[in-house]
Amino acid sequence: MREVTILAISGSLRQGSHNTALLYAARKHAPAGMMIELYDGLGDLPPYNQDLDTTMPPPEVADIRLRIARADGLLIASPEYNYSVPGVLKNALDWASRPNPGSCLVDKPIALLGASPGNFGTARGQLALRQVLMATRSHVLGHPELLVFGAHQRRDSGGHVTDTTTLELLRQLLERFRDEIATRQALSARSQVTCA
Repeated sequence: MREVTILAISGSLRQGSHNTALLYAARKHAPAGMMIELYDGLGDLPPYNQDLDTTMPPPEVADIRLRIARADGLLIASPEYNYSVPGVLKNALDWASRPNPGSCLVDKPIALLGASPGNFGTARGQLALRQVLMATRSHVLGHPELLVFGAHQRRDSGGHVTDTTTLELLRQLLERFRDEIATRQALSARSQVTCA
């Protein structure tokens, strides 16, 4: 099995973000056969404007589209704002979902996770995100789900995720995601050989 490459996107711009910390933990504890790269350009993307969405889009837009296209899968960790998706994350997905049809999100394997200091662990935000990704025709991993509640209690003084239960659930999610991507790639390769 070849190594799968994952682009990880945090839906939070906050310096001490629980969700960004979760992605650093994912990179640190990635299973064998998986390489995770963190995307840090979310705040640089301009608000979606169809007038700018031409064959020469803004360079920040061209960059995220290319990075998503090259990745074998996306790992999105997002907070929940007002029962939904943060505007900066929705903006990134709006840019990535173009041109339609045929965007870099079509058929892209995606795994979701989220962390919150509250009691619901971003459950409603993840549901809203799943709805958006249904429209983009992406393949969102259904299980296991990772909804980290009380996130501020699961990190050390340096901001690193140290809670053993959270880390074990994260490992399970990443292993399942890796295996799901590998299975999809094998089926795709087999299909191409059959059709040749």
